[in-house]
Amino acid sequence: MKAIAFTRPLPIEAEDSLVELDLPQPEIGARDLLVNVRAVSVNPVDTKIRGARHQGSTSDNTGKPRVLGWDAAGVVVSKGAGVSGFNVGDEVYYAGELDRPGSNAEYQAVDERLVGRKPKSIGFAEAAALPLTSITAWELLFDRLGIREGESGESLLVSGAAGGVGSILVQLARRLTGLTIIATASRPETVQWVTHMGAHQVIDHTEPLAEQVKKLSAPPVKYIASLTGTARNFAQLVEVLAPEGKLGLIDDPQTLDVVPLKRKAASLHWEFMFARSMWQTADMGEQGRLLSRVADLVDRGELRSTQTQTFSPINVENLKKAHTLAESGKAIGKITLSGF
Repeated sequence: MKAIAFTRPLPIEAEDSLVELDLPQPEIGARDLLVNVRAVSVNPVDTKIRGARHQGSTSDNTGKPRVLGWDAAGVVVSKGAGVSGFNVGDEVYYAGELDRPGSNAEYQAVDERLVGRKPKSIGFAEAAALPLTSITAWELLFDRLGIREGESGESLLVSGAAGGVGSILVQLARRLTGLTIIATASRPETVQWVTHMGAHQVIDHTEPLAEQVKKLSAPPVKYIASLTGTARNFAQLVEVLAPEGKLGLIDDPQTLDVVPLKRKAASLHWEFMFARSMWQTADMGEQGRLLSRVADLVDRGELRSTQTQTFSPINVENLKKAHTLAESGKAIGKITLSGF
């Protein structure tokens, strides 16, 4: 099968930072689906691992190829003996596991517990934009921060709201809660984007946050979702956070002094969507269930895909373009690729 991999950590502009290979079709386990991949998207984890900047990465200089990709939509072509929730021919979408070969290949083996039914109302490329960010956003909101569906009377601050996770997190919070959503964005196009996603108020993360929040007619900020630049913004975020509030993050600050949270009896929560699959937790199947819930919301017109750019076909040239955009820090929403 065709696959695109990297063999050693290199900057994306290097000629062989990504290479096309002919690899054996994956073997499947008892609980695995074998999926014919129709579309993928690119996430920060792809660029971090390719550049060997990701903590816990198995990347090295041995020259052994590794297939990246942690978002896919496709069709089930085979299933393991223990699979009960899917059939051959089903259209699915998923983010997969960090320590298994990724989705940048014609076929991928994936545990059925991590898989949701693809939304019927959108195509494969639009669906491929959703899994990793939807899981991350859902887990951060409802599992880590403990927000209840329908909860109201408080504010949620989303720092870095125009990216992939922020784009779906703002939508989920707007559709499933009554919280006042304050998003941060710094360019006219990102302000417009996060407003379209559902933010009630938008402030500029290049300016001091606390003063801007004080000027808003908004309830206290009980919850903060910090999606990028947490170390840089941490003092401001703590200042903004209401007493007994909750602050959740997804990025990778090298150090973080959490002592200032004590005076507010506030709590810190770290979201890592691969934790369930990495540790084979008892509730691992929650990821598949929440993806199916997201698909229902999409099909009812309550959520929209966050795809903003797409390239075709899935090849080295187009994946390099997507990695370059992802590393630029200027991407809005998600970048997808479709078709081998």
